[in-house]
Amino acid sequence: CANQPGVLLSMMETKKGSFKPKAKFYIHMTSVTSYSNSFELLCKELRNYRNHKYRMVIVSASRTRAARLADDLMDEGLNAYFSENTDQPVYPGEVLVTVGSLRRGFDYPDARFVYISENDIFGQNHLKKKRKKKKAEDHIRSLQELSPGDYVVHENYGLGIYQGMEKMEVDHVVKDYIKIAYAKKANLYILATQMDMISKYGNVGDRKPKLSTLGTLEWSKTKSRVKTAVTAVAKDLVELYALRQQDNGYVYGPDTVWQQEFEESFPYDETDSQLEAIADVKADMMSRKIMDRLICGDVGYGKTEIAIRAAFKAVQEGKQVVYLVPTTILAQQHYTNFVNRMKEYPINVEMLSRFRTTAQNKETVKKLKKGEVDIVIGTHRVLSKDVTFKDLGLLIIDEEQRFGVTHKEKIKQMKKNIDVLSLSATPIPRTLHMSLVGIRDMSVLDEAPLERTPIQTFVFEQNDEMVREAIERELARGGQVYYVINRVRTIADVAARIQSLVPDCEVAYAHGQMPETKLEEIMKSFMNKEIDVLVATTIIEIGLDISNVNTIIIHDADQLGLSQLYQLRGRVGRSNRRAYAFLMYKKDKVLKEVAEKRLAAIREFTDLGSGFKIAMRDLEIRGAGNLLGEAQHGHMDAVGYDLYCKMLSDAVNLEKGIETEGDFSTSVDLDLDAFIPESYIPDEVQKLDIYKRVAGVWTEEEKSDMMDELIDRFGEPPKSVNNLLDIALLKAAAHKAYITEIKQKGGVVTISLLPDGKINPAKIPEMIAEFAPYLEFRPNKEAPAFLIHYTKNSKFPKKEMISYLVNFVCTMRQKLVET
Repeated sequence: CANQPGVLLSMMETKKGSFKPKAKFYIHMTSVTSYSNSFELLCKELRNYRNHKYRMVIVSASRTRAARLADDLMDEGLNAYFSENTDQPVYPGEVLVTVGSLRRGFDYPDARFVYISENDIFGQNHLKKKRKKKKAEDHIRSLQELSPGDYVVHENYGLGIYQGMEKMEVDHVVKDYIKIAYAKKANLYILATQMDMISKYGNVGDRKPKLSTLGTLEWSKTKSRVKTAVTAVAKDLVELYALRQQDNGYVYGPDTVWQQEFEESFPYDETDSQLEAIADVKADMMSRKIMDRLICGDVGYGKTEIAIRAAFKAVQEGKQVVYLVPTTILAQQHYTNFVNRMKEYPINVEMLSRFRTTAQNKETVKKLKKGEVDIVIGTHRVLSKDVTFKDLGLLIIDEEQRFGVTHKEKIKQMKKNIDVLSLSATPIPRTLHMSLVGIRDMSVLDEAPLERTPIQTFVFEQNDEMVREAIERELARGGQVYYVINRVRTIADVAARIQSLVPDCEVAYAHGQMPETKLEEIMKSFMNKEIDVLVATTIIEIGLDISNVNTIIIHDADQLGLSQLYQLRGRVGRSNRRAYAFLMYKKDKVLKEVAEKRLAAIREFTDLGSGFKIAMRDLEIRGAGNLLGEAQHGHMDAVGYDLYCKMLSDAVNLEKGIETEGDFSTSVDLDLDAFIPESYIPDEVQKLDIYKRVAGVWTEEEKSDMMDELIDRFGEPPKSVNNLLDIALLKAAAHKAYITEIKQKGGVVTISLLPDGKINPAKIPEMIAEFAPYLEFRPNKEAPAFLIHYTKNSKFPKKEMISYLVNFVCTMRQKLVET
């Protein structure tokens, strides 16, 4: 088609002139307006077209989005409708919204006909609907993957072994079931739509936990015992943090013009999760409560920028800021970053560390007391008794787990009445645990910056030839190498051996016991690319950011902790260049089980954003730590970490007076094909993840978001997947109406009610009268239920089953449920 008005279209002419056109037509065409993501502007333009008697067609790539757009246009008073039949006539003043592929729209003024593309409305980069913000704890739990043979916990049936997924056909209806093996060779098949009831038990090590026995009261007694215990724990936890939450902190004002200018000077595009975290931090600072927030994000995901913006906001209102870091090298790096970012503003940034002389540090301490220093960046030196502040408002802690017990006690004293922002890529189990149960606020950074690639990770026995080859390959592409050995006594010998392996390159070594001037000199030389291979201890572990270093070799990797290994590996791969990590252990050494698990985990989790998985695996390997006494470990072992967290979270909410959805589950089992076909999602891990997330769909908006994601990732879903989503919404509505089960058998749908649910029995006759003659009520005290005899209803075809039940449940909630 021509895209310029007045261009001659001659369809019958050829170069040889063998065909002569009978007539030639001039078709006048113009491009349509770009609506810049403005629905209001679109409606205004469509009304203008309607007034000129235009026929209008809007083309969307998705059926779901097309149908939703048609509904939205109807709500605005436009005569719009959705149809996949493009052959039907479109009358003047009508808007047909259909499915198809159209890059840009066009207007035929003479014919009064306009085509509008979805790209014209939203732009190509805005078609994906912004995801709904999730709770951080939900995000982390969703990362646990299941494999056959894993121990799992079902909330109603207890501890079993996951056997995989099986497709079964019952009464000509196909569904996916989760198979779980229990004690005494009993197997249980759970509908995949009930995935939200199943959680991974966690690491079991050498001990094999006792499987639950089906058909007994054993599991109910266990849950009851743990519930009593977590109620006591929840009370202590809430009391522990109550004073902090109730005390009034300093209330910051809205963003200033300077704040906006400062944030706009950031040279990179923020990710969605980074923007959400920044909004969370500002909301805390502008509220009356004292902020205690953990920013949990992978290495290189932008945690520092969040801290910089929070510090800038605090300084604008005359407050001082402390940025506490675990290493001298990191203090120097952050100091340089802060100074560069804030050089255009009247903000005084100083540093307290071994890289400064005694006189310089004394001068900084004096200025802090007088209020002449706005931001101080330093190691544990800032925790010394001689360091006092005129008006401290914000404490930022980078990787709190790296500080010792004494330092943590001092940090705790500082925390009492100031805002605290903690940053971590792999939080320790205690910190993560307290965030999961809702005691600490947490924001999660889960999106990689553009152009970042995963780090290739290899685990092998020590081999000089492989070390030489890895170094030469990195140097050949102009890069640099870290070689990590965590023993100061032998580091010089190792550096000499590396030099003999690659005699043409420059090798140096660095460790924390060096004189400050020497260490600073070596690090500057390495940053300036004067050194090719830096042999170092784990002082490089936290925060060091040199984009030219993209190979790291770790000596005796089995001696290091899982989070340490992950942090060290994160020192490379901080650019768009492919990075490599080589983890070595002594030749012929028999690894301890824990060390083997750590190396297996670090090799397994190579994807971007694996910091959460590493933290969760660390929880499994090490346990949650002494949260409020060793006694809790027994309760955690009894029900599994995930269910324990859920029970503790519910108990905490109860103590806080927050209303929960109720301690009962709801299941829906209808004679409808509701499953994910292998032809749609062939990978079982992905399929399990989608089942779990579909089971958690609670609102129409979440269903719409889930549908958009499925279309984006896997294409248009089949009917059986649409049924899955409809059933999830029905289940959510039923749960709010105190319904424990909706089950179809033969010509009857049984709707079982929670015996002690908040239902007004006086209104039941009114319900029966409204749905007569197809509804009856079974007044059983132990299991009260409504029975719908849908076979008596000729106007109730099978395909409308879900719509009918949703209507019934919503009516029931409106009439019977006491608010």
